[in-house]
Amino acid sequence: MIPSPKLRRSLSASYDLPAGATVSGPPDLVAAVRTALPGLDLLPGDHGAVDLRLDPALGPEAYRLTVGSRGVEIVAGGRAGAFHAAQSLRQLLPDAAFRYGAASSWTVPGVRIEDEPRFGWRGLHLDVARHFFPKREVMRLVDLMAIHKLNRLHLHLADDQGWRVESRAYPLLHEVSSHRPRSAVHPHGRPEAFDEIPHGGYYTLADLAEIAAYARARAVTVVPEIDVPGHASAILAAYPSLGATGEPHDVLDRWGISPAILSPLPPTVEFLTTVFDELLGALGETPYVHIGGDEVVLDQWAASPEIDAYRESLGLATVNELQAWFLRRLADALAERGSRAVVWDEAFVSGGLRQDTVVMPWRGQGVGRRAAAAGHDVVATAVFPLYFDYAEAASPDEPLAIGETITVADVAAFDPAPAGWTPEERERVIGVQAQLWTERVADPRTLDYRMWPRACALADIAWGGRDDFAGRLEAHLGRLDALGVEYRPPAGPHPWQRRRPHLPGVVRLDEVMPRLEAMTLDPESTRPSM
Repeated sequence: MIPSPKLRRSLSASYDLPAGATVSGPPDLVAAVRTALPGLDLLPGDHGAVDLRLDPALGPEAYRLTVGSRGVEIVAGGRAGAFHAAQSLRQLLPDAAFRYGAASSWTVPGVRIEDEPRFGWRGLHLDVARHFFPKREVMRLVDLMAIHKLNRLHLHLADDQGWRVESRAYPLLHEVSSHRPRSAVHPHGRPEAFDEIPHGGYYTLADLAEIAAYARARAVTVVPEIDVPGHASAILAAYPSLGATGEPHDVLDRWGISPAILSPLPPTVEFLTTVFDELLGALGETPYVHIGGDEVVLDQWAASPEIDAYRESLGLATVNELQAWFLRRLADALAERGSRAVVWDEAFVSGGLRQDTVVMPWRGQGVGRRAAAAGHDVVATAVFPLYFDYAEAASPDEPLAIGETITVADVAAFDPAPAGWTPEERERVIGVQAQLWTERVADPRTLDYRMWPRACALADIAWGGRDDFAGRLEAHLGRLDALGVEYRPPAGPHPWQRRRPHLPGVVRLDEVMPRLEAMTLDPESTRPSM
């Protein structure tokens, strides 16, 4: 099973579970189980073949699953626990149970499972700003996350290369900022080349409401990200007056770090809080909102007399302190609306965050430990091994990637809260998340290839991590086949998965990581363009 349960013990008696069997128990738990098992066509009833009970003494995602001669019993701590129990039940069945209409009944082996996750945040990040993925693909990803008990979908909705959300208050965001005339296609460090194909798209507020509701029904929480104050070219293409210089901008058609930056003045804060209100109004209850804070080039702030005067009026000594003040002001606004701010680690290094701000240390476990020691909740997001835009082999057989190498085994061996940390620091690690940046992921088939089966390994370490992952993954691939997932085969890509060849050695993680970790000591440093 992936992820592997905390305790699993075989029992002697099995149970024949027919399609159309009844499921009984509290209505919200019944709804969760029926959603998790769409192919079984379970029907609510008073005395079910699947019997559900609520036990508040269990954690909200914890459950006990027992299968014996009299049926299936699920005891759950909450709706999410019942949903996860049903996913475990599904994995007890043959691979064909992951197809629709494959059988009218299934024999479930006798088993007792007691289970709960190690981490409350088990996330996947999808960059829809660099390349847009329509609603259907996002909802399909939610389904795959749910099968693997992953529960946080982080949507990177805004960057230099595109803005992906309808705004009724600022309509030029989706009318102007959501598309670009072409996209860069050259490997890092090579002469520029472009596809000359327009690219774009955005989610309406109704789309976001639907995605969020669909995710909630599957025990997944959407975490929207509006990355500020840097990565702002797309915003400024629509509203240049919000920039540090007021000069016109274009939606970028190339990758890397841009000097474009929002102004920290009050009109920008008003703009962003209005956007947050629109987002939160569409998404509904949203416990976390990511506000970025990464790779910010502060030169234009330092060169602006108006911004410099504003900094002095606030009693701040440097533009780094001004950035910290700006992000804290946004976090305060989110807190007033019931959401916690999440930031990348540069924002932590600059200092001055609200204490309840969650930090994502992408530049390595060292800065993550510092954030945890400072009392911040941390979600482990280190480039190695959690950036899935890197290739799985240094080979031209791989499709074009930013660099190499991150393997399934690398992900499976990662510990989000290392034993060498103090107990207090380990307690601050609330989860782990993989990132898929999409500069070189332009379509759903490549998304599948990059995400799976590395995300299977992520799910395993996030839930608890048990022995023999490689053996369990080999058995699990049949389920992915049944689901139609175009994952990367362990032996390497199929011929049709090669496409534009990767250029080995362009960006090597063993060379990049020491530089990134060293940069976390300097609040004024930003990642070199890749």
